[in-house]
Amino acid sequence: FACGAALVFAVASALAQVPPPQGVVSLAASATIEVPRDLMTVTLSTTREGADAALVQAQLQQALDAALAEARKVAMPGQLDLQTGNFSLMPRYAPKGGLSGWQGSAELIVEGRDLPAIGQLVGRITTLTVARVGYSLSREVREKAEGDAGAQAIARYRAKAADVARQFGYAGYTIREVNVN
Repeated sequence: FACGAALVFAVASALAQVPPPQGVVSLAASATIEVPRDLMTVTLSTTREGADAALVQAQLQQALDAALAEARKVAMPGQLDLQTGNFSLMPRYAPKGGLSGWQGSAELIVEGRDLPAIGQLVGRITTLTVARVGYSLSREVREKAEGDAGAQAIARYRAKAADVARQFGYAGYTIREVNVN
C-alpha cells in the first residue's frame, strides 16, 4: 500500500509541474460523398390456401421450386444471387371458432448488381409475384466510399488547421487528439 501511494503521489506531482496547454483550438471537418446504389434486391412471393395443410404446403413448394429452377439458369455469384425467404403455413379459423383451412406463403429473394438480368428473370418467373424491391450499397462500394470520405475529411481538417494556425500567427500546428468517425 505504501508503494502504491508513493507512485500516485509521484504521478500527481509530475502532472502538477506540467503547464496547461496554450494555443489549443478544437476543429472538426467532415466530407460527404454521393454514391449510387449498386445492389438491387427483389423479393418474389406467393400465397396459397386450402382445406388440407399438406396440399397447401405442396403447392407452395411446387411454386417455389419452379421459380428456383428458372432463376438458377441465370444465377451468377456476386452478380445475381438467390436465396429462399420466408416459408410459412398457418391455420385459419372460422369466425365462431374451429379450423376452417390453411394459408401459407413462400418467398424467393433475388439480389445482385446485374439489374437488366434481374429484370428479365423476374419477368420469366410466373409462379411468384414481386412483393418488394429495394436498392442498397454493396460492401465493396460502401467501404470504398467510406475510405474516400475519410480521406477528404482529413484533407479538409489539415487545410482548416493550417489556416487557423496562420490566422493566429503560428507557423504550423500540432495535432493533439483525433477522432475519425
